[in-house]
Amino acid sequence: MKKAPFILSAVALAGVIALAITMIVKPAGKCAPQDTPQAEPSESSIVFFDIDRVASEYDMANDLRSVVETKAQSISEDINRRGSQLQKDMEAFQDKIDKGLMTRSTAEVQGQKLQERQNSYQNYVAQKQQEIQEEEAVMMNKIGDAINTYVDKFRENKGYAMVFSTTGGILPAPIVSADSALDVTDAIIEGLNSEYVKEKEKSDK
Repeated sequence: MKKAPFILSAVALAGVIALAITMIVKPAGKCAPQDTPQAEPSESSIVFFDIDRVASEYDMANDLRSVVETKAQSISEDINRRGSQLQKDMEAFQDKIDKGLMTRSTAEVQGQKLQERQNSYQNYVAQKQQEIQEEEAVMMNKIGDAINTYVDKFRENKGYAMVFSTTGGILPAPIVSADSALDVTDAIIEGLNSEYVKEKEKSDK
C-alpha cells in the first residue's frame, strides 16, 4: 500500500528556499528599523550567507517544519492502518474463494465491494498526499518570504549593494571562495530569531 510522502529535511528545505533568494538586489539608501542586528563592519558592498545554516537554525522554520511533520506522520499512520485492514480483508476474501466457502454470486458481490473500497482507498491516499504537498509548499513560502524580507531590511540597514545566498557541499555554490569576513550568516540568523521571538510575544498577548 502507498504511504504518505516524507517531509522535507532541513537541507532539502534550504535548497528550495535558495532558489527564491539566491540573490537579493535593491538600491541602497532606505532606512531600516534600528533593531536590525548589525553585521561585522566590512569595506565590501557585497556579502553572503549560508542558506543551509539559516534553514536549520531559524526557529520559525523549525517550528513550522515540526507542525507539518506531525501532520504528515499522523496521515501516514492513518493511511497504513486503512491499507493494512483492506489488505487483510482482501486476503480473507481470496482465502474463502480458494476454499470454496462462498457461492459465485456472493463472491461477485463481495468482490465488487472490495474493489470499490480499494478505489476509495487509493483516492484517499492521493488526496492526503496532495494535502501534505500543499502544506509543505505553504511552509516553504512562509519561510522563504520571512528570510527574503529580513535580508532585504538587513541589506538596506547596512548599505550593502548585494547579498548572496550560498549552499554548502563539497563545492559551495554560487559562492565558491570568499573572505570569511563577508559571511553574515550569524547576524542574519540572530536577527531572524530575534524578530520571530517578538512576533510570538505579540501573538501571545
